[in-house]
Amino acid sequence: MLDIRFIRNNPDRVRENLRRRNSSLDIEEFVLLDKKRRQLLEESETLKNRRNTTSARIAELKKKKEECDHLIAEMKDVGARIKELDSELADIAERSREIVLSIPNMLDESVPDGSDESENVTIREHGDIPDFPFTPRPHWEVGVDTGMLDFERAAKITGSRFVVYRGYGARLERALINFMLDTHQTRHRYTEVMPPVIVNSASLTGTGQLPKFEEDLFRLNYRDYYLIPTAEVPVTNLHRDEIIPEKHLPIHYAAYTPCFRSEAGSHGKDVRGIVRQHQFNKVELVKFVKPETSYDELEALLLDAEDILKILEIPYRVIVLCSGDTGFSSAKTYDIEVWLPGQDRFCEISSCSNFEDFQARRANIKYRPEGGGKARFVHTLNGSGLAVGRTMVAILENFQQEDGSVRIPQALVPYMGGVKEIPAPGN
Repeated sequence: MLDIRFIRNNPDRVRENLRRRNSSLDIEEFVLLDKKRRQLLEESETLKNRRNTTSARIAELKKKKEECDHLIAEMKDVGARIKELDSELADIAERSREIVLSIPNMLDESVPDGSDESENVTIREHGDIPDFPFTPRPHWEVGVDTGMLDFERAAKITGSRFVVYRGYGARLERALINFMLDTHQTRHRYTEVMPPVIVNSASLTGTGQLPKFEEDLFRLNYRDYYLIPTAEVPVTNLHRDEIIPEKHLPIHYAAYTPCFRSEAGSHGKDVRGIVRQHQFNKVELVKFVKPETSYDELEALLLDAEDILKILEIPYRVIVLCSGDTGFSSAKTYDIEVWLPGQDRFCEISSCSNFEDFQARRANIKYRPEGGGKARFVHTLNGSGLAVGRTMVAILENFQQEDGSVRIPQALVPYMGGVKEIPAPGN
């Protein structure tokens, strides 16, 4: 969340940020509540000083055995008013916090203006778009025909937007997970962690999913437990309410987890195939860094995610999200989009974001400078390294062959036990 003092002292900057984000949120209620809070605080402090002075006077009069009933009665009224003020101040503090938690992060100055995803800016492309001598098919046809994907049985077991990976499908999904983790651990020097996939509301509040995006979450009945929408949540909260010694920064984590999203706001988008599922696998990269290095760390994070696609020889492009498409908690976000020839479009496979101190402030994550002094909030970053199911989509569509078989990217062959090709249907 934003620093309350920043909002108080810079309301026009916050309003301009909301305008750039194309947000309808109005901070006027916060401004009015904050003004009232200061007025009530002033009255409360005045009354408390008066009570302290009068209490001392009452004690003095009692010692002298002089009459002080009128002062005692007066202090009862003062005490009652102080109690009323404290209650009002508590209500204002609670409501002010609710408003502050609903205000998105301040955008970095380098984020381009734009109203929605149509105004995102492509900054580079990598790899050649494949030229097929046949009409490439979408992954859901390739996957079903080769027996790798089973949507019908998944729907029977659970419902729509679930899939059963079978045979080579299950093996390829597992190979991708291991390949990504190994690459990030050995080549990019991340520390692998395996966190819980169930978290409490404090964890989701810390990373910004609550309270704003509760409808996108799966909550467990009768418990303050939620299934994670991404490993960003448990991994970022590893250091919630901690002060990290500066010498330990930067901290880089890589984690594989299944992820769960209700996709409440998807409005029927990507309903076919496995691009947008209620349950999916993802390898997530999370960083805790010093503020002065966070934008260099963002560029490095982006390159680490890109490296996976380069090794797999999958064509992609990198875009920077415009102001109206940047996520609630992010100050700046890059998306990596892979080419899907079976659908004749690019599709997001990773978002790499710098949250600056937005999440750290919500989750109370600080670091202690080596020379001593006051603890400071860290900057947090994360990015998909990559979405595993969408990487499989990219392989099925980019490496499909005319007879229906699918070639395995060379880097994955050792992870597939030497299998170089998924056989065509009937073979």
